[in-house]
Amino acid sequence: MFELSTPIVTVVALYVVAMVGIGVWAYTRTRTFAGFALGSRRLSAPVAALSAGASDMSGWLFLALPGAVYAAGLGASWIAVGLAAGTYLNWLFVAPRLRTYTERAGNAVSLSAYLEERFEDRTRMLRMVSAAVTLVFFTVYVASGLVAGGVLFEQVFDVRSGLGVTVTALVIVTYSCLGGFLAVSLTHVMQGVLMFLALLVLPVTGVAVLGGFGALGTALDDKGPGLLGMGSDVDYADGQWSAGGGLGAVAIVSLLAWGLGYFGQPHILARFMGIRSIRAVPAARRIGTGWVVVVLAGATLVGLVGIAELGAPLSDPDTVFIVLSRTLLNPWVAGLMLVAVLAAIMSTADSQLLVSSVALTEDFYRAFLNRRASDKALVWVGRAAVGLVIVVAFLIALHAGGLLSIVAYAWAGFGAAFGPVVVLSLYWPRMTWAG
Repeated sequence: MFELSTPIVTVVALYVVAMVGIGVWAYTRTRTFAGFALGSRRLSAPVAALSAGASDMSGWLFLALPGAVYAAGLGASWIAVGLAAGTYLNWLFVAPRLRTYTERAGNAVSLSAYLEERFEDRTRMLRMVSAAVTLVFFTVYVASGLVAGGVLFEQVFDVRSGLGVTVTALVIVTYSCLGGFLAVSLTHVMQGVLMFLALLVLPVTGVAVLGGFGALGTALDDKGPGLLGMGSDVDYADGQWSAGGGLGAVAIVSLLAWGLGYFGQPHILARFMGIRSIRAVPAARRIGTGWVVVVLAGATLVGLVGIAELGAPLSDPDTVFIVLSRTLLNPWVAGLMLVAVLAAIMSTADSQLLVSSVALTEDFYRAFLNRRASDKALVWVGRAAVGLVIVVAFLIALHAGGLLSIVAYAWAGFGAAFGPVVVLSLYWPRMTWAG
């Protein structure tokens, strides 16, 4: 647990106030449902890139990924390699065409609406089923963010994780309900910068304290065999690392396959739909891919530094980033590290809540219940939908298991449900709703 110093409390409190303040400011400027759902397609390249990255890299980036590397060594970094490749390919092959085709498809503001128009499905079954899939898996995904918030508050403030889950949910739902896409986009820029800096400062500080990369390698070799081998399968039990043989091709491909999930993530695809124009995509691709490579490398290095630097083995590897921050940094900088974790959690959850509310509002309420609803009514229905989704996610989070398993379940669900359909819809003109 952190010692509750004034700097840490002050930094965290200022961050929460800033998020809510942005939500209140955006509330006064959100008057139409198109603005609430997609920001009228006005994102610049840097904003779209940082928003897509921040939406993607949730608290998983600070908790589960460093924890996986801490427990399994460099072999777990194949996940990061797959995600970096998936990010680049998503920007290269999906972003430009999705931006163009969603505008042509009746100016679709949701992935479900785009698929309905693209396949000319007049039965509306495709929209209903795809929206239902979005709601189910995003609710689980939001729950993973709340679990991450609970872990953070438990470690920092020595409170029960349930209270941390509650506080996290209340802050997220407040500014997400108020500001819609505008608030989400503005907060993502700040959150993306915080995440980037945190995953530079902490691992670089850790390597410097150890005496350089050579000393890091020596320390890892002393801790256990295979920790530096990307093909090694390392077991972690009772505070000890032991060699478990080689990963094998199937295991490596399975880890790399995380990158394929990008093609079917609605909260990331929404950033492609909201970018200003197709001409902004190349710049956004460079910024977004560079950002992802740096933060994934930093998170991986945090796990390795944790093995080498921390004397007492961790009972919960997911806390390695938090414990290292407490150990290596002064309270003000440590407070910024904690804010970066909150930023990662909130930047993903707000995007997912917004997409969920659009699915409920656009794909259920307006499509099936009230086709003539006014913009004002739709905005308020969208805000109510945000509240409904987070209540269900909150209940799931209170009974959740491991963070990585929750994220893997939701990520794989979206990737399998939407990925092939989205890619084929963009590149195979003869594809129809029947196949």
